[in-house]
Amino acid sequence: MNIRFYNGKILTMKDNMEILEEELWVVGNKIEYIGDKKESNIKWNREIDLKGNLVLPGFKNAHTHSAMTFLRSRADDLPLQEWLNNQVFPREAQLLPEDIYWLSRLAILEYLSSGITANFDMYFHPREIAKASYDSGFRTVIVGALNDFTQSVEEIEEYYLELNNNEKYNNLISYKLGFHAEYTTSENLLKGLVELSQKYKAPVWTHNSETLREVNDCITRKGMTPTAYLNSLGIYDNGGGGYHCVYLNEEDKKIFKEKKLTIVTNPSSNIKLASGIARIDEFLDMEIPVAIGTDGPASNNALDMFREMFLVSGLTKVKVQDASVVDGNDVLKMATSNGALAMGLNNCDILEKGKYADLTVIDLNRPNMQPINNISKNIVYSGSKENIKLTMINGKILYENGEFNVGIEVEKIYEKANEITKRIK
Repeated sequence: MNIRFYNGKILTMKDNMEILEEELWVVGNKIEYIGDKKESNIKWNREIDLKGNLVLPGFKNAHTHSAMTFLRSRADDLPLQEWLNNQVFPREAQLLPEDIYWLSRLAILEYLSSGITANFDMYFHPREIAKASYDSGFRTVIVGALNDFTQSVEEIEEYYLELNNNEKYNNLISYKLGFHAEYTTSENLLKGLVELSQKYKAPVWTHNSETLREVNDCITRKGMTPTAYLNSLGIYDNGGGGYHCVYLNEEDKKIFKEKKLTIVTNPSSNIKLASGIARIDEFLDMEIPVAIGTDGPASNNALDMFREMFLVSGLTKVKVQDASVVDGNDVLKMATSNGALAMGLNNCDILEKGKYADLTVIDLNRPNMQPINNISKNIVYSGSKENIKLTMINGKILYENGEFNVGIEVEKIYEKANEITKRIK
């Protein structure tokens, strides 16, 4: 479709936080023009009067487990290891491949209503994840979930080749190498993954230093932190990064800096599981890239980027007792362009001619956005899901004014998700 957005504001995230009073044109699945009003021979399918509202690159959820929607509010108020071993793993063992499809489709609805246009998804049955995203019109980067219990190095390579070269998915689906965590993945498997990383010159992603127990247990087993141990194996020789990274020591941070790794922080999950508060200020001081993820809906329990943005800044300020650290504008970059670059989505990181049209419209005509003193800070510190008027991915409007356009009635998705939840005890 060809869509003209006019009479609004644009925040491209290209260089700074400058707000443009210009038009944005989408032709097909890409941005055709950003600039002043001018004549055009383009035949428009829609011309959308923004009425002063803001067009922004869509948020990128850089770490999640979408299909864990079935555990939302079923495994709460427990420490991480007890939560995993007693509540999560036994129930996950009952999941069928088809379940992953429907549970992922449920999560996608929540992403869309939060202005999220892409996710970095780690879970079982990646083909079902890919199908759920494609059927919804959603952009997903799947990351390998290699561990001692599910998936193998051979399967990871199969998924890598298949999902990165499937023309059917029309640029919406891609796949990155990854494993669950140091404490769930044997050294033999990790060495096999290193070989794959070297073969394809591909980055590797994993959960890293989420809890103090995880770090101390690794030091007891290996004589070094998870980051140092994984680096010693060559895991990070082709880049990648870590999810959570709450307990990184100075050596760990130097490794992240040297290897050009990205940290994906997950504040809601980390405080809900009492894991801790990451030192985002130190990462920024060292110029280590930081992106933001919600983590899964079993440990958050929401998939809401607005809540994450506020907490990324607010928790760090409290942690270091300094209200000046982690500027809101830096947080907005983490939630948009930084997340895209971490996920390898260089073609939809900012709003610019030739980029994929992955964007969201923020409703500024709401009480929490008035008065308009500083729009970018308003998004981070006072914004909420109620401000999402529209979410577009690949040039297609999938969410607008509370209504979804995902190829199926949402009631069907809710029905299937509840059937699955009732079956799994």
